[in-house]
Amino acid sequence: MNRPFSFLLTALLLFTPVFCLAQTEKEMTEAREKMVQRELVRAGIRNPDVLEAMRSTLRHKFVPKNVRAQSYEERALPIGYGQTISSPFVVASMTEALNPQPDDRVLEIGTGSGYQAAVLSPLVEEVYSIEIVEPLAKQAQKTLKSLKYKNVFVRAGDGYKGWPEAAPFDKIIVTCSPESPPPALVKQLKDGGLMVVPLGERYAQNLCILKKDGDRLEKQPIRPILFVPMTGAAEDHREVLPDPENPTLQNGDFEKVMIGQASQIEKMPGQRSDAEEEEEDEEPADAEPETIKIPKVWCYLRQAQIDENDDGRGKYCLRFKNQTPGALAQACQGAGVDGRKVVGLHFEMRIKGENLAQDFTRGGKPGVFVVFIDEKRNTIKSSILGGWRGTFDWRNVSFTINVPESAREALIYFGLHGARGTMWIDDVKMTPVR
Repeated sequence: MNRPFSFLLTALLLFTPVFCLAQTEKEMTEAREKMVQRELVRAGIRNPDVLEAMRSTLRHKFVPKNVRAQSYEERALPIGYGQTISSPFVVASMTEALNPQPDDRVLEIGTGSGYQAAVLSPLVEEVYSIEIVEPLAKQAQKTLKSLKYKNVFVRAGDGYKGWPEAAPFDKIIVTCSPESPPPALVKQLKDGGLMVVPLGERYAQNLCILKKDGDRLEKQPIRPILFVPMTGAAEDHREVLPDPENPTLQNGDFEKVMIGQASQIEKMPGQRSDAEEEEEDEEPADAEPETIKIPKVWCYLRQAQIDENDDGRGKYCLRFKNQTPGALAQACQGAGVDGRKVVGLHFEMRIKGENLAQDFTRGGKPGVFVVFIDEKRNTIKSSILGGWRGTFDWRNVSFTINVPESAREALIYFGLHGARGTMWIDDVKMTPVR
């Protein structure tokens, strides 16, 4: 599928700075190199082989012509059938986590356009890829064949069951989210092998590295993330389902945090330290990683980090800081919302601001941005509320956003959205309006 958070597309299109509108092959090559340096190297991707694979893989060949000019921007792009191709950083970070080796045989669950398989191709011996949407599988086969990827094998099918006749595999990469590791995939993974997979409930997932050790699976969470759910048989094994008639936000007080090393968690777009935001040079490879905290459940953090709370409400709050007009500073969370039952979402929160200034050129302003998605994952409405300015101490704010009747999901972004300054948020609550 190769398509985390396909319903995030509109939000990413709106709030990702436009770095390239490439058209010619020469422009594509130049844009691809800039993408590797700006979005991958500066975001903490260190494996030189992965960087070279991202540099040499023609992402624009794996997207429709109408969005080809945006191929090397840090965003997901539509590939048809309500699906998207993952952003370059997501592909690179998952590939690096897989630790690909030249003699590896890799199973990919979710072919999508074939881009992730193409990135893996020069790094491993063979790639076996399964796509549940048959037309996408056929299109990916055609694209990979035309680009002469001879060690990639694609078939249509339910990835939950794996590819038993080609097993065992040294590595498995899953680009859609099951609630727990599919037993068939665990069985088809070699002893000592690695699986990179987003695990968890529909709107509370962690990207994890699993290592098979005999009958045991060692689990290492990397970061909160939001992928589309694994469909097919995986849906029959879910124990926790969202309640779209009663949407809520989780960890709105930011007291639940993940502890990790900066090299594993913080080094992704927008989670560099303040000094790195102003410094273009790459951090030395032998630099000592910093222990950091990030909030559980909240995902796709950009220029956002946990701060000690100074208003007497709990231990932690979340801080956004940006000095570059148009750059992202955000945290997001998804929720099921049934517009037939819920007519509005009411927000209450505490905020604090320092030198907040809107980005009038691009329309960015501090606040809450909500994208509503219908049952086919088409974006049907987006709303942003806020627009706070200047410097002010902690204060309470509340507002309500109307929900369209056809809405079935919502993606909620908190942050600066291209504005400059520093903003803190805490005690965030979202309640449905009947």
